[in-house]
Amino acid sequence: MAVTFSVTSEDGLKKLDEYLLTRSYIAGYQASKDDLTVYAALSKPPSPEYVNVSRWYIHIDAPLRLSGVSAESCGVTIEGSAPVIEEAIAIPPAADTKASFHFLTDLYASAAQDDDDVDLFGEETEEEKKASEERAAAAKASGKKKESGKSSVLLDVKPWDDETDMQKLEEAVRSIRMDGLFWGASKLVPVGYGIKKLQIMLTIVDDLVSVDSPIEDHLTAEPANEYIQSCDIVAFNKICMFFIS
Repeated sequence: MAVTFSVTSEDGLKKLDEYLLTRSYIAGYQASKDDLTVYAALSKPPSPEYVNVSRWYIHIDAPLRLSGVSAESCGVTIEGSAPVIEEAIAIPPAADTKASFHFLTDLYASAAQDDDDVDLFGEETEEEKKASEERAAAAKASGKKKESGKSSVLLDVKPWDDETDMQKLEEAVRSIRMDGLFWGASKLVPVGYGIKKLQIMLTIVDDLVSVDSPIEDHLTAEPANEYIQSCDIVAFNKICMFFIS
């Protein structure tokens, strides 16, 4: 890898910060002479504004102070700088360790404070409500048609037992009314032991009705569940595209 960085300008530090977003080291999976090269080019610890560079700087500062690095370079260079000699790098004295620690904690505290300033669950402001209402009114006034679709569903509706009144069961099914829901043909199908199930077709407008909604919210809920034990989708097919306004 041959990568060139510029750490003397704001743009250069921003690029380095983006580069280190997914990396712990300049190259590879351990501190190398490439880290020494970039470290030496920085005249002072980077601003907390560059979160990833600051993390890397503190992370690499410890092995430099304690034992140096041994991994070879992969060819990283710094614009406008001569090749770095490891022995020439001024390693901060151990007394500065405490300062580095406080620098890191201040960095994390600053990031946490920024997170606290973002209220993800706050109430909508008057301005936001007004803007939302204006967008909705504009969309309605435009009268634009949008593409939608229909689906055909074959449903098995099963009674509790052989004593269930199947005529009332079908009436309970067809009594469910929803925008975009249309009931079709039906028949009774023997299951066994004198029990029959209702097999019924329905058509739904995809943008208005979820296929699960009639089942979960109506067919298996009161009062229909007095007759209906369970429902199963036997077949589901897209049948057409059309436009609604």
